[in-house]
Amino acid sequence: MATKGFVIYLLAGFSVAVLSVFFVQNFKNGDFEPRYYQSSNLLQRPIGSEAKVWPELEFSWRIVLATVIGFLGSACGTVGGVGGGGIFVPMLTLILGFDTKSAAAISKCMIMGASASSVWYNLRVPHPCREVPILDYDLALLFQPMLMLGITLGVSLSVVFPYWLITVLIIILFMGTSARSFFKAIEMWKEETILKKSMKEVPVNSRGELVIDTVYEPLVPKKEKTALEIFKFNLNLKRILVLFLVWFVFLLLQVFKNDLVACTPLYWVLNLLQFPVALAVFGYECVKLYKESKKRRLEGNPESICEADIQWTVTNLIFCALCGILGGTVGGLLGSGGGFILGPLLLEIGVIPQVASATATFVMMFSSSLSVVEFYLLKRFPIPYALYLMSVSILAGFWGQCFIRKLIAILKRASIIVFILSGVIFASALIMGVIGIEKSIRMINNHEFMGFLDFCSSQ
Repeated sequence: MATKGFVIYLLAGFSVAVLSVFFVQNFKNGDFEPRYYQSSNLLQRPIGSEAKVWPELEFSWRIVLATVIGFLGSACGTVGGVGGGGIFVPMLTLILGFDTKSAAAISKCMIMGASASSVWYNLRVPHPCREVPILDYDLALLFQPMLMLGITLGVSLSVVFPYWLITVLIIILFMGTSARSFFKAIEMWKEETILKKSMKEVPVNSRGELVIDTVYEPLVPKKEKTALEIFKFNLNLKRILVLFLVWFVFLLLQVFKNDLVACTPLYWVLNLLQFPVALAVFGYECVKLYKESKKRRLEGNPESICEADIQWTVTNLIFCALCGILGGTVGGLLGSGGGFILGPLLLEIGVIPQVASATATFVMMFSSSLSVVEFYLLKRFPIPYALYLMSVSILAGFWGQCFIRKLIAILKRASIIVFILSGVIFASALIMGVIGIEKSIRMINNHEFMGFLDFCSSQ
């Protein structure tokens, strides 16, 4: 019921926001003038279309502050599984002085670095509850193609949507997901408190088995895996190869498309080719999950196929597809990796926080690296700055995961991850909202066009 209410909230908020554009752009001096879009010029180009502004990489208070914010943002973002693009882009524009498109490109570099180091750390960590890899490859294959498809749509919408509308949508989405994650974290905290109290009252041995009258250890203790054995167990090369092939096909389509004139027949063909690629992988994984789920239900086996604690029905699969596309679209609009939707969604469908964080960062590694390669080919970011901030993010991603995992082991509270996720999303909503509102007010004072822009002439 809570999930349905949240979906209704998002649909209602997005619908009202999009429809309000027609009223904002058509009312001029109190008169209604029907007009659905306008071709763009230099004054009307959307955010991110301005000329390159690349400051020099030199030691100053700005670079020190950006390093601290980048480190903390990467550490918290990867732990929560959201990346941190909502923090990086404002930091790069306001503190370091980059133009918005370059800031989005460097933000992708930072997300890629933090995600890669986080994945490297997680590959060396065993699953906290079951004898399965901590990375859920089924969920990764389910969401990665739809996430990449959504990123393409988001980039296209960022050209058409007015800046104030993007700001409103981000506030609606981020405040909703932040609040939902926060309440879920509180529920998990209460459940963990009850569990810890019950564990104190009931004696158990090292394997979690009830002990009556006496405490003893088994004569043949369970063999502990070495770090190399855990790494090999978590590494599924076949699944990773499939994910890489999807990544590579999307990259080729994007590279070829960038050299074409917008709205030509070949341009649209390359755009539409992304749909069968994404739907083919998504459809294969859907059929696999649906058949296995149905087979287990008929056999009376309550065990989940993957980490998601739901029945894989057609409705749930369609819901996951829409959420994957929505997450990618937000990533394309904002310059993030799509984790602002994927992280909370994995928790919503019953994935435990440790696996949700590991799987979300694993998927983001592919989506963000796709954008990094594309931005590199377009020469959209300065190499020295990108390498420096990416190095900061790599260190932050690794040590952030290391610190939080140790803290969870000590406190026995995985809800810490969900609190961090909620906090990062809320901070991003606050920062992006304040900046967006300030810029929108400036655009109104300058009498700039506030409606939809023409897609073809805005490329």
